[in-house]
Amino acid sequence: MNKTRLFISAVILLASFVDAEAEDLHGRVEHGYADSGGVKIHYATLGKGPLVVMIHGFPDYWYTWRHQMAALEDRHQVVAIDLRGYNRSDKPVGVDQYKMPLLVADVRAVITHLKKEKAIIVGHDWGGAVAWSFAMSHPEVCDKLIILNLPHPWGLGRELANNPDQQKNSQYARDFQKPGAHEKLSARGLSRWVKDKAAKEKYRKAFERSDFEAMLNYYKANYPRPPYKAPKGAPPKILAPVLMFHGLEDWALLPGALNDTWKWLDKDLTLVTVPGSGHFVQQDAAKTVSKTMKSWLKLQEEPGDQP
Repeated sequence: MNKTRLFISAVILLASFVDAEAEDLHGRVEHGYADSGGVKIHYATLGKGPLVVMIHGFPDYWYTWRHQMAALEDRHQVVAIDLRGYNRSDKPVGVDQYKMPLLVADVRAVITHLKKEKAIIVGHDWGGAVAWSFAMSHPEVCDKLIILNLPHPWGLGRELANNPDQQKNSQYARDFQKPGAHEKLSARGLSRWVKDKAAKEKYRKAFERSDFEAMLNYYKANYPRPPYKAPKGAPPKILAPVLMFHGLEDWALLPGALNDTWKWLDKDLTLVTVPGSGHFVQQDAAKTVSKTMKSWLKLQEEPGDQP
């Protein structure tokens, strides 16, 4: 039986069980800080085993991964970080402090701090961009790669250059790049997307601890600006197996950017599109994402890996 059939069978088997809802992890996780060139990166960790590093996007913080942390803690050490500028991580001043190489270095610092040689890297939105970049620049450290609602940078660049709908739907990013854009943000407004009423107040408090200008520096430092041009040449191939989720109701990142992703990968790609789910697929379809992630990781284990 090939890997694809095994994967489908495993998902069906897991779906027959009712997994426990992610409880409030605030009372169970351990918190820590890693030093990244003098910038403190906060993380929350749960479980033991192979390391999984989870990277959130905008506007978010480590708690976005609560469902997936609860699902994976029995077989993995799951570490969810606060990106620089967010919640309890440091908030260095200046656009240059949010360029992609520094964001990648933050993830590397967490892995080094935890004394691990390899990690499974998981990223959503800006965390997905960091995860793609980490896998390209540190292939020896990235054991497996899981991406949620963030196309490969070459795919997104191509769509920005050629797809009028993606250009139109990226207007928000161009607005974020304008001087003073952060002054229009508020903790209450940024938490409006959170559907879980119990979590919404936690988000509001986390955003009050965050730096709005730093949040938008991600767009100023890294997001393409018009006139858009498709990326030239070929990027370094991803050497790890890749699992991708994409909520199809995401209006900001259209699914056309997923086309040809396999051209930039060296190993297998599993793509899971989720109808009815929006940009925050890890929360909109928490059970589907958690179960699929867990079964995929189990199928990727080599003989002798920790059970």
